[in-house]
Amino acid sequence: MSAVLLAVFKDFESAERARLALFRDGFPTDRIELTARDEPGRAANEPASSPHDRFAQYFRALFAHADGAQHAHRLADRIQAGAAAITVLPRGVIEVRRAAQLLGHSGPEELLERDLENPSWEFAAAPRGLPWVRTLWVESGPEAPHCIYCRLFPGSAHDSH
Repeated sequence: MSAVLLAVFKDFESAERARLALFRDGFPTDRIELTARDEPGRAANEPASSPHDRFAQYFRALFAHADGAQHAHRLADRIQAGAAAITVLPRGVIEVRRAAQLLGHSGPEELLERDLENPSWEFAAAPRGLPWVRTLWVESGPEAPHCIYCRLFPGSAHDSH
């Protein structure tokens, strides 16, 4: 599971200010979600018959292995009553700290978290700290790989050389 920070604000405007603070700080737009009665976000895609049930399913999915069922209906009730939530999916320890700091300074009424002590990755989907172009770009030199295959699978032998 990936790390989740969820901040509940008293109204949409407060949550929108927190979301803008995260955007301005450099958090990618696909890692921040605003959920409100008038702007349900990803909760709108949940398969349920009522908005309340969609919100509950969304929050249950975010906190699936923790005490998600306990929080899901309570959070859905708050959203239906006019509150708004910001969900952040931080990547790595630095983003966890920065998101917690920004959300904390935004004045949430409640802050929930999941798996913050074990964030899954720091460099997006890269397996190592090299830019992807370096993986695909084959440079010449005595220590450089001969081809893209040798770059991607160091130490593997193949018959094309």
